[in-house]
Amino acid sequence: MKNTAKKMIGAGNSQPQRYYNNKKWTKPFILAIIIVFILGIISLFTGVYDIQGQVDGRDMFFITRVPRTAALMLTGAAMSMSGLVMQLITQNRLVEPTTTGTIEWSGLGLLIVYLIFPAPTLVLRMTGAIMFSFIGTMIFFLFLRRVKLRSSLIVPIIGMMLGAVISAFSTFIGLTFQMTQNIESWFVGSFAAVQIGRYEYLWLIIIVTGLIFIYADKLTLAGLGEDVATSLGVNYNKIIILGTGLISFAVGIVTAVIGNLPFLGLIVPNIVSMYRGDNLRGNLPWVCVLGMGVITLCDIISRTIIMPFEVPVSLILGTVGSIVFIVILLRQRRLR
Repeated sequence: MKNTAKKMIGAGNSQPQRYYNNKKWTKPFILAIIIVFILGIISLFTGVYDIQGQVDGRDMFFITRVPRTAALMLTGAAMSMSGLVMQLITQNRLVEPTTTGTIEWSGLGLLIVYLIFPAPTLVLRMTGAIMFSFIGTMIFFLFLRRVKLRSSLIVPIIGMMLGAVISAFSTFIGLTFQMTQNIESWFVGSFAAVQIGRYEYLWLIIIVTGLIFIYADKLTLAGLGEDVATSLGVNYNKIIILGTGLISFAVGIVTAVIGNLPFLGLIVPNIVSMYRGDNLRGNLPWVCVLGMGVITLCDIISRTIIMPFEVPVSLILGTVGSIVFIVILLRQRRLR
């Protein structure tokens, strides 16, 4: 079955897919790891507080700088993987949690938790965000099944329209119950508040990464369409539910701990797929490493662009992501 799967990879419906040699430990990949490592070191020593000149500098280094850098790496891997799996399942390059309404559903889940529990713990916020992310993503896939025209633009447009409706509903609830401050803080994705004791749940993303890698071949086959996946012995519906659950779990954790991080799942998988094709197992290490590098670089810029103040990293990501989104649209139009 695996040999047949490898021959079939590249037969996607909406776009031509490619299957490249997936040798992992290549010189470019090692170079990418080194660059990300250097960015991590820069992140550890970037900030207004002088950790070398103050008496408690060493304590502050391990209380704030180390957790923040670890959160950057884990979050970058989570959002990039989520975008990769979504693009594979929907067979569309322009799909990721931002363009499918998943992020907005997570925000609604957080708001509902705040309504039920006035002072919810992080576990409760995560649970609400994960549950609503799963529900919202499944609703998006149900919408997608009823759409006959699967052009590269129709799919993200449906997702963004659905997300806009959910966002408006969340705003209405927030205004009604005077909880707009919670919504505003969620929309501002920032790592400024990350410190020891407030980010540890992000380590669960490693489990999600392992599960995605284990089911990589089946998820890749699901990306070829229901008929092909079924003919190769894969239970299409179960794999779609599994992929949706893993995406929702990762996005829910990031939303509860960090907030809204737009377009990261769009930028990274597209860059990797452009050079390496569409095999999930081969691309997953690249996507994780590149996602870590992109968000760490954006966070360094957000901390230094107007020092001693700090802008939200979502502002930098949104700016870069929107430009990349337009470039991808123009590139697809040129290819046609």
